[in-house]
Amino acid sequence: MFELRSARFLAAAHLSEVIEPGDTVVDATAGNGHDTCFLAERVGPAGHVWAFDVQASALQSTEARLREKGLLDRVTLVHASHARLREFVSGPVRTVSFNLGWLPGGDKQITTHWDSTEAAVTQALSLLAPLGLCTVCAYPGHPAGDEERRQLQLLLAALRPQEFNVLHERFLNAGPGAPECFTVQRLRPAER
Repeated sequence: MFELRSARFLAAAHLSEVIEPGDTVVDATAGNGHDTCFLAERVGPAGHVWAFDVQASALQSTEARLREKGLLDRVTLVHASHARLREFVSGPVRTVSFNLGWLPGGDKQITTHWDSTEAAVTQALSLLAPLGLCTVCAYPGHPAGDEERRQLQLLLAALRPQEFNVLHERFLNAGPGAPECFTVQRLRPAER
């Protein structure tokens, strides 16, 4: 049963619609590994997940979670900024997912910032296969998050509609700092 719960669950619902066994996908912000495990389950044993994080502790948590679920063999963990995405992933990929902000339960002084997020999202869009998705969960309510959400909205609104469809979802009754979900789909070449 579908339940409107949060931006993260909206992103997962969208990703579930397009990821197929054998796909290559990217978790641009591994965090504690929940989304990385979700993606690894979706791509199956023939697929592959690239998971990025700048914090070693995040990758350690992700690795432990993957190992516990028997999914580690289908994931490459990358201790680097998602702004270096193209250095590691050549594409095309079916999906790229982002959860901006800070590591849940971690140091709130360590957060994503627009300069690296802009580079990462731009690279992610260039790697998407036709009908592939990029989801970005933005977390306003703090200075870096407010700036990321504002700039992300401008960047995505400027994408050519002949190449991408862009959806912006937010919970209107959740307050101004509530997480928001942006979903971008690359169109088929014939649709451009």
